[in-house]
Amino acid sequence: MKNKLVVKSYFSVACLLAIILTESCSSSSKKVDFSTQVKPILNNKCISCHGGVKKNGGFSLLFEEDAFAETKSGKPAIIRGDASGSELIKRLHEDDPELRMPYEHPKLSDEEIDLLTRWIDQGAEWGGHWAYSLPEKVGVPAITAEAGFAPEEASDFLKNDIDNFILAKLDENQLTPNHQAEKNIIARRAALDITGLPPNPDLLKRFEEGDLSYEAYIDSLLAQKTYGEKWATWWLDLARYADSKGYEKDMGRSIWQYRDWVIKAFNQDMPYDRFTIEQLAGDLLPDPSMDQLIATAFHRNTMNNDEGGTDDEEYRVATVIDRINTTFSVWQSTTMECVQCHGHPYDPFKHKDYYNLMAFFNNTRDEDTPSESPLLKFYTPEQQKKVDKVIEWVAKHGNEKSLKTYKDFLWFTEPVYKSHFFKEFKNSVYDDHASVVFWDDGNLIMEDAHTRNAGFVYLNYRSHYNGTKMTIREKNAEGRVLAQFTLNKSDGLVTSRFPLEKIDKKTNLYLETQNDAIAKEINILNLYWVGFIEDIPGKDEPGWAGINTMFTDALNAKTETVPIMSENPDYMKRTTQLFNRGSFLDKTDTVQPGTPESLNTWNQEWAKNRLGLSKWIVDKKNPLTARTLVNRVWHQIYGRGLVSTIEDIGSQSEPPSHPALLDWLSLRFMNEHNWSIKSLVKEITLSGTYRQSSESTPEMYQLDPENELYARGPRIRLGAEAIRDQAMAVSGLLSDKMYGPGVMPPQPEGVWQTVYNGDKWQESKGEDRYRRGIYTYLKRTSPYPSFLTFDAGSREVCIIRRTPTNTPLQALVTLNDPVFLEAAYELAKNSQVADNIEKSIAQAYENATFSAIEPMTLNALKDLYQNSLAEFAKNNEATEMFLHLEERPTPELSALTIVANAIMNLDEFLTKA
Repeated sequence: MKNKLVVKSYFSVACLLAIILTESCSSSSKKVDFSTQVKPILNNKCISCHGGVKKNGGFSLLFEEDAFAETKSGKPAIIRGDASGSELIKRLHEDDPELRMPYEHPKLSDEEIDLLTRWIDQGAEWGGHWAYSLPEKVGVPAITAEAGFAPEEASDFLKNDIDNFILAKLDENQLTPNHQAEKNIIARRAALDITGLPPNPDLLKRFEEGDLSYEAYIDSLLAQKTYGEKWATWWLDLARYADSKGYEKDMGRSIWQYRDWVIKAFNQDMPYDRFTIEQLAGDLLPDPSMDQLIATAFHRNTMNNDEGGTDDEEYRVATVIDRINTTFSVWQSTTMECVQCHGHPYDPFKHKDYYNLMAFFNNTRDEDTPSESPLLKFYTPEQQKKVDKVIEWVAKHGNEKSLKTYKDFLWFTEPVYKSHFFKEFKNSVYDDHASVVFWDDGNLIMEDAHTRNAGFVYLNYRSHYNGTKMTIREKNAEGRVLAQFTLNKSDGLVTSRFPLEKIDKKTNLYLETQNDAIAKEINILNLYWVGFIEDIPGKDEPGWAGINTMFTDALNAKTETVPIMSENPDYMKRTTQLFNRGSFLDKTDTVQPGTPESLNTWNQEWAKNRLGLSKWIVDKKNPLTARTLVNRVWHQIYGRGLVSTIEDIGSQSEPPSHPALLDWLSLRFMNEHNWSIKSLVKEITLSGTYRQSSESTPEMYQLDPENELYARGPRIRLGAEAIRDQAMAVSGLLSDKMYGPGVMPPQPEGVWQTVYNGDKWQESKGEDRYRRGIYTYLKRTSPYPSFLTFDAGSREVCIIRRTPTNTPLQALVTLNDPVFLEAAYELAKNSQVADNIEKSIAQAYENATFSAIEPMTLNALKDLYQNSLAEFAKNNEATEMFLHLEERPTPELSALTIVANAIMNLDEFLTKA
């Protein structure tokens, strides 16, 4: 018996050793994946010393060619297929801290060293990061009977293919999906996600009673104009939209037409590829429309520095840099700003790539001047008649080139030579306000001016006295006289034209002024810009002189404007150079427009300008554009992205929670939805995943605290604008007025002060006081306080995500801000049921939350009412101190207002559940 036990024991040990050896062999023979196993180790432990910034020992692990190149030692640190002979592995095993890598950091774990060793022995295959390639097709997981779910569970949950991906992941983690939310809950959730407002009561009732299917309900939300307002709010964060210029002066900016364009584009469900192209390069499209020009204001949302003493070129370059960084943040989830000064430390983008990209953006007409030119003009109907006559004349008597020239000049008055580039001032000076000040016998040089064979010179100026003679000469003070004319006192800023001798070449122009009747120390003229435009064709035709007068009248018309993008003509084209260590003062090699080799290839049919770049971005071979958009829309709805680091899907990002789903949605978005954001939103909101209850248990929270696996519905606090909009909506105060200049709802006194022009926060009257948050005037140095408290930004730079916080200040806003107090009063008034306080409270709660009140909540609010009523009944001044309303409510209504205000501070109201 004893021998049998010994034999059995030996047999068991042998089996155990065999299993261990088998698993060990299996583990050692299993192919190591570079992207998921090796690259994270290199990024976290090695690349800070051997990457884009540092290249210690001549060894870098950022690019494949660098990793296998010879180091300073004369041989490579990694020898493919020979880990024992590779210096990298030897250094990992060193005991001497001066030789061991990582230097002055803890030693790598045995598992990490083993992974690197096996990777090298297996041939050190260098794989690409998952985000930089996109599969052609992704299969939808099949849900089988063996998946671990009861058939009825799976059928209740599965509403579309999104749910197959989610269910497969839940099964891997031995989780089951939550039950479906109640109709009123899911209806409110969808309305807030799609329109940013609570549901329409009539629509909700039809849905709850079964007269309207869930899909029809979603379609009705997507069809509402409020959809565009909700989703435009998100996009304006990305576009860094504001109603002021930023920096120290932070003067106002009229750019609201861009905000309105975004709202309309979302409501029209403009395909995302077109939405992209028009914003990045609408001005470069053939015969662009007014709307396509307005769209380019996306990149005119950059800040403008009007402070005296600043270098306009420095801030123009800062604007170009912002445009590169914003473009790649918004459309590519790429931290391209890292590459301004050096190669990217973690991702495959080289220092030169940044300046190749700069060449696309470096050729625009805006130059950090206070006027913010180029400005698209919006003529009145009467003004437009003259504009149309000029355009019709040029179309009839000229050619396509002359027609474009005159359209551009009438619409946004470019190209012109702005005064801040003039040189060699004598008795004249550039005055920091975008004009040159002339005194008597003043002169200057316009370098490299091209008159384009024009018969007239156009001046934009302010003349302070009569009889100022201006002379324009070729090259210098001794040069040939090209024009000589008299400027008389002007009524403010004017644009006038004067005869000019025709020349068709680039040359320096010498400008001088004389007015002997004026004292030498007195400013006689401010000159803002000089322009040359080919003569209006049809000179020999009757009516030509009248057309010229109409043209000049149009140039002087006072109009609404919006800053737009416009490209330099070839004769004004800038040269782009690489900045040494990112400094615009230290320029080195000249570069041409180009895109990073690590992404999709460039189609040679595309023009090497912003239009070509925008086509490269929305090319279906670009792996990042669709992924970025899908991930961010998902984040807007669920509060987290499929890649949680929505700012960055580079090699330092979090891995996707559901990589196949992200790829499947991206391919579907491009190929089947044809870039339709509405279709994407609809598909997500129709899924069983979205319809789940957001209720959680301690066990569920322990297993998945961030809801990364989506075993329950989204539960997220509303955004700043939505909190205010919802309060306005449930109280009946919200205006449905759309578009137009920013409005100024109530805010505390003294918050907003403008030093330079005395502008004040003028509280809006009438319905403008109650408009949606998207229309609230946003001053960058002093944003609307309640929005700032609820995590909205100043939009000085692109905001990819708002970081949600939970602070006492937020409760102070919703309890005390005049907007919320007025909303609470209206909610109370609309909910009041005569002589029945319980029904009044219950009605107010239901009007606010779209749910029936629980007995415990009702009792607590009833106690609050009684205590408040007692206070208002004994203190006649309490109501006035509390509400500051023109009408004087009864103590009962005042007490109910306190209750309504409390309801508006409940999680049920402030949260999308």
